[in-house]
Amino acid sequence: MSKTLSAMLLALMLASCGGGYKPAPNNLNDACSIAQQRPKFMKAFKATERKWDVPVAVQMATIYQESRFRSDARTPFRYVLGVIPMGRQSSAFGFSQALDGTWDEYRKDTGQRRAKRNKIRDATDFIGWYMNQSRERNGIALDDARNQYLAYHEGHTGYARGSYNKKSWLVRVAADTGARAETYDTQLRNCRSYRY
Repeated sequence: MSKTLSAMLLALMLASCGGGYKPAPNNLNDACSIAQQRPKFMKAFKATERKWDVPVAVQMATIYQESRFRSDARTPFRYVLGVIPMGRQSSAFGFSQALDGTWDEYRKDTGQRRAKRNKIRDATDFIGWYMNQSRERNGIALDDARNQYLAYHEGHTGYARGSYNKKSWLVRVAADTGARAETYDTQLRNCRSYRY
């Protein structure tokens, strides 16, 4: 076999092992740009909105805050003495940064046994499910991105106890998430590549 043919076969085999990873969209501050770059994301957001009534902009703002639209997002490592890695800070993973236990609860409750946290459609469905739990347990409106995010971060019980009140940084992040949801909503309403 010629060297050229061998090199081409090797390149083809290596390319097929890539797994289809895609980096996050560019310009995460522009919902229209995200819609244009990732039409599959928008289909997933719309499907979740139809199923769970969670607005697209609220889902997008939550995913922005949790993973910056990266399918492989993980929490940072913990270190002992500043150099010895001791595992991740939590089991949060994927677009939605769902923890192992909460993800397992979602799969059991919804029957979505094959759902994966690094698949956008599953991640948005999880967000819809979780935010509906927040509405049922804590009375949080589905379009209230700020309080939905606080419950998402603190858990339903933590939110009910007001645990976020001791975390000024989290209150700021939740306010930013609410503002981003409003911005995304306005952008999407004026976006040619996306129609409500």
